[in-house]
Parts: sequence; C-alpha cells; structure tokens
Amino acid sequence: VAAMIARGLHPDGRWTLGPALEVLSRPRTGRVLWFTLWISTLGTAITVLLGVPIAYVTYRLALPFTGLVRGLLVMPFVLPTVVVGIAFRSLLAPSGPLGFLGWDGSWQAILAALVFFNIAVVVRTVGGRWQSLDPRQAEAAAALGAGPWTVLRTVTLPALRPAIVSAAMVVFLFCAGSFGVVLTLGGVRYSTVETEIYLLTTNFLDLQAAAVLSLLQAAVVITLLLLTERLTAGSPNRLRGNGARQRVRRADLPHLLITAAACLFVLAPLVTLVLRSLQVGDGWGLDHYRRLTEVGSVPTLQVTVWQALLTSIRAAVDATLIAVLLGLLFGKAISGLSAVQIAQLASAAGHLA
Repeated sequence: VAAMIARGLHPDGRWTLGPALEVLSRPRTGRVLWFTLWISTLGTAITVLLGVPIAYVTYRLALPFTGLVRGLLVMPFVLPTVVVGIAFRSLLAPSGPLGFLGWDGSWQAILAALVFFNIAVVVRTVGGRWQSLDPRQAEAAAALGAGPWTVLRTVTLPALRPAIVSAAMVVFLFCAGSFGVVLTLGGVRYSTVETEIYLLTTNFLDLQAAAVLSLLQAAVVITLLLLTERLTAGSPNRLRGNGARQRVRRADLPHLLITAAACLFVLAPLVTLVLRSLQVGDGWGLDHYRRLTEVGSVPTLQVTVWQALLTSIRAAVDATLIAVLLGLLFGKAISGLSAVQIAQLASAAGHLA
C-alpha cells in the first residue's frame, strides 16, 4: 500500500496531487468509473431482489432437496471468474443456445455474469439470518390481524436489514472488483476500474495511473465498509429461532418460481460449457480433454494440465501457510483489542486484498 501511495502521489521525490488529478480527469477514466458504478449498482440491485426470495425458499420453507439447491446456487461463487466468463461466452456466442439474443460481448452479458456469480452471497448471508430469526414476533403480528406482506414489511425485513445491507455491500464490492468476468466478456469495449488497472499496468506500463485508480478503489472499499457498519448498527436482534421450517403456502408460489428460474439460470451456462467441451466437429468425444495432456497441441498451452494443477496446488498451500502464520502473529499482536475492532480490521483487510 505504501508503494502504491508513493507511486501515485509521490512521483519524482515530491508530494503532489497534480498527476492524480490528471489521471482522474481523463475522458477514458471517467467512462470507466461511470461504467463501474452503474453496472455494479444494477448488478447489486438485481442480485438482492432475486436472492432474498430464494433465501426464504431455501432456508425457511419445508421443502425437499433445499440443500442441493443451495449447493447449486453456491457453485458459481467458487468457480474462477475466468471460467464463469467462458461459460457465458459459450452460452451467448452466435453458435450458442442463446446466441439469438445478440448479447455476446455486450454489457448485458457482463451484468448476467455478475448476478450469476454473486447470487450465492445474498442467499447464504440473508438465508442464514432468516433461518435463525425468532418466529414469535411474526406469529404475534399475524395473530393481531396483520397480513403476510404487512408482517414482512414491519417485522421480518427490519430484522433482516443487517444481513441484506451487508450482502448488498459485499456484492457491490465484488461487482466493482470483478476482473475475469469483465475481461472475458467485455474485451476492450467495456472496462471497470479493476480491468483498467490491469490494462494500465500490463499494456501501457502506466504504473502511476494504475496506482491512482488503486488508491481510489481502496478509498471506496473503506468508505463502503464504514457505511455498512453505520447502517447495521443498532438493528434489532431477533436471533432466537430454532431453525424450524414452515409449510409451503399458496402465497409462496412467486418465491418458488424465482428459485426455479435461478436454478435454470445457474445451470444453463455450466451445461453449455460442458457440452461445448465434448463437441468434436459434427460429433461428440473426449478429444479436447486428451489434448490437455499434450504440450504444444494448443498454441497457448505451454505445460500439461497436470503441471498446471501441481503449480496451483503448490501456490495454494504456500499461500495458506504464510497467511496462517501471519494471521496468528497479527492476532497475537491485537489480542488486546475488542472483538468488534478485530472483526472490523479483518474485514477491511480482506476487502482490500
């Protein structure tokens, strides 16, 4: 971080805001910031609107296979963002099942992929709190004559507000910081702050501009974390529920339809990607998988898939060991702080990372 600050605000051995202001005043920077803002806001709104009803179905209703549905919806979140981008390219390409939409390389494709990637955040965050809510408040309101929507508006949503706000903020940060999805689906036509930092660093070697945008991104992350803390402070705590589920009612039909549509939405690009990998000419086969073990069979494949897998595992193990060691030392150093302060520091560090 210190190197980033020095690169952006301390060029040529003196502190100045001139270069930073010049970077922020560029027309392209303005377009990148505006696209990042509105695509992230729209993606967050759609994700929350879809995720809250799905959280209700998968965590509150007594239905079979809800665990399987939750696992299906979480699967996109653990996939590499580049894989998500490739899956949507396969789905939306002119030769793909949804090629007739003409969304290949469009902002609509980026938006759909962002919702696809982040819906699990809302479902798990809101669903976990919903499952733990004390049902007696809602039952009392219903016994006093309140209808289902009145109970939802006056009892349930206020209790869920911390989870919804936290999930929305996290989704916004993930949308704004999405790299692989935007780079794969947007190309050079659409760029967010994250991909712009990458392009400035690798393609144009403009490290100062990249540092300025990185500082701006860090400032936005910290501001949103503080805002989330403020919005969720003092919220009602009604977490004395026993996790019991309620039976399905006729009023739950819209939520069930949204959940079913979300499952299809998640399955479509993944199934298309699998089918595309098995397609060999006019037939089907495993030829593409066999070529993964042959170096040079694909121009961009310089090592076998097993060597790449070994490198990934080695990097993951090394990074985990270092992170655990540093985390233990950091935890020991701040052991005198309160639990809330430690959580805030860890959250800020995680989002900045």
